[in-house]
Amino acid sequence: MMRKGLRGHSNRLLYAGYAALLAAVLLMMSVPVFGQSRVIEILADKDSHFKVPGQGRAEIVVKAGEPLLLRIEAHKGKTWNRDGAVHGFTMLRAKDRVKVPGWDLELRPGIQEFKLIAPSEPGQYEVVCTVICSGDHDGMHMKVVVLP
Repeated sequence: MMRKGLRGHSNRLLYAGYAALLAAVLLMMSVPVFGQSRVIEILADKDSHFKVPGQGRAEIVVKAGEPLLLRIEAHKGKTWNRDGAVHGFTMLRAKDRVKVPGWDLELRPGIQEFKLIAPSEPGQYEVVCTVICSGDHDGMHMKVVVLP
């Protein structure tokens, strides 16, 4: 009789353990993996314009503090500058034109990847080219919207 009671108790513990393990696995599946970055592809083109594939205008929307992987393909404009850099990629806060730390990149020909964190402050930002790449250099910019 005593054995049957212990066996029933151990089965309940076993089922409780399985239930806890299942709950933990489901919870882990619903939470994004830390460090997993959203990939954003950008073209810094030879016509001195930033482009986002599949979009009519150069604009990206991100969440504040979101981990990002920028995959930027750069093509040489009409001039070459700064030790082989063909374009710059610098983010400024739109309201005061202050540089965002970590977002001052020099682009060489070809594809480069940059792991960055979106600004923590929601608002409007602008990316500008900081390498004189052609006579159309002043028009090389794109809008970035940071959501809360």
